[in-house]
Amino acid sequence: MSPLYAAFAAGLLTMGYLIASLFFLRFWHRTGDTLFACFCAAFLLLAANQALPTLLDLKGDDQAGIYLLRLAAFGMIIIAVFAKNMPRGGSPR
Repeated sequence: MSPLYAAFAAGLLTMGYLIASLFFLRFWHRTGDTLFACFCAAFLLLAANQALPTLLDLKGDDQAGIYLLRLAAFGMIIIAVFAKNMPRGGSPR
């Protein structure tokens, strides 16, 4: 794949992640649910994960640290889903 096509694909994916983040930001603004706020932040991290290697012109092994953003995003999603599904502090029915 040529560098131009790779940069174009990275830009498309970054834009998609940013649009998804904006949707979750709108849902969070409407509902106030922290699950949507976590999804918004996770998609922002995924957008940064996709954009930074292209913007910083990183090749191969130089990108290893960037993948920590992806790990943080998926960890944030997992924690948010578990927190949403945990029982509240009230008495069980």
